[in-house]
Amino acid sequence: MRLATFVDVTYSNASVMSRPLARRSPVLTGLLRIVMPLTDLPVAIVTFTVTVTGVTLCAGLLPLFLVGIPLFYVVGAISRWMAGFERHRMRLFLDIEIPSPRGRRRGWKAMLTDAPTWRAIAYHVVRFPLAVLTFSLCFGGFGVALALVSMPGWISHVPSGRADLGIMTVSDQDSSWAVCGIGVLLLVFAFGITYGLTTAEGALARAMLGSTAGELAQRVDVLQGSRARVVDAAEAERRRIERNLHDGAQQRLVALAMNLGRARARYEDDPETARQMLDEAHNDAKLALTELRDLARGLHPAVLTDRGLDAALSGLAARSTVPVTLDVQVEPRCSPTIEAIAYFVVSETLTNAAKHAKATSVRVTVKRTPLALSVVVEDDGVGGADPGGSGLTGLADRVGGVDGSMRVQSPIGGPTVVTVELPCAS
Repeated sequence: MRLATFVDVTYSNASVMSRPLARRSPVLTGLLRIVMPLTDLPVAIVTFTVTVTGVTLCAGLLPLFLVGIPLFYVVGAISRWMAGFERHRMRLFLDIEIPSPRGRRRGWKAMLTDAPTWRAIAYHVVRFPLAVLTFSLCFGGFGVALALVSMPGWISHVPSGRADLGIMTVSDQDSSWAVCGIGVLLLVFAFGITYGLTTAEGALARAMLGSTAGELAQRVDVLQGSRARVVDAAEAERRRIERNLHDGAQQRLVALAMNLGRARARYEDDPETARQMLDEAHNDAKLALTELRDLARGLHPAVLTDRGLDAALSGLAARSTVPVTLDVQVEPRCSPTIEAIAYFVVSETLTNAAKHAKATSVRVTVKRTPLALSVVVEDDGVGGADPGGSGLTGLADRVGGVDGSMRVQSPIGGPTVVTVELPCAS
């Protein structure tokens, strides 16, 4: 028997290479390159210690009732979080954006074979010696260079009046200025070393913390399929609107025009009949307005633009034939596109709960975080939702079009839980 149906569709940036961010001034870029090595060693010590300790502990506890396996789930999650921190650090100091791998895979079994998790663990181990080298050479190089450059200012304050540099002794201002020139050259050399080593760190991070070529190619295939389905859905929606206008509002307006024309022709000879025709025309006008309003609501509800997602979802809940419990926290508001997708996700899932799931209650939770808008719809129906159905596939395409993720859990017997994460940066 099929116990559960899982759909996990995650889309993210499909850039093959890290891309530069907004252009910075050369001075700021150089300063950030110089500051970066000072952060390398402290960060590397923490990440290396946590990673090695965690992996060693998992391996040591493996014979003890396989405790190390579920513990690795925690270690892997921490490693992925630290990898995300590294991507942000590279973005700050090196002005590059490293594409994040696909969303975290669910369950400890999947984590054991998750390539991005193992690459993150390997990165924290491999990066440690490079960070030590970068910190030592850059800190030592700039320290010695600055000492030599500033020698004319402090040599006269030394009690002995001289400075023994090993290969030479400085005892007067003339020789101190000569040493100052050497310090300037060493300063340039230290910056070159710093640039090279930080560039090497960026290349290592791109190779191990970003998406591989295979993963990116797979995402491109997924996005191409999603785009084709979106185009087909848009064409089908256009035909539906045309059909609804032709068979509905247009016919009402034609009948309205005919009744008004007949009423005008009989107004003087048969006022009573003309009055009845005007009543019919009035009813046709109200029905046409209702049909046009329903059609416009299906395209984009006006209340969503005017009053926001909370009010729009409240209207959906009020019209639902299944009792709906709402928990909506969406301040500050996201972009209109994200709000529209969230609205249609809830609308479609409420329709499915009423038509197919035989649900008696639905709970909708929408929460705004600094980086995303989370939508969770749970019903108490019979479950067994088909992930290949047109409704769920259409939702997945909508969500994927904005680099969001969608997950459907629908075991036989229920409940059905649809979880959607939409990017919504503050």
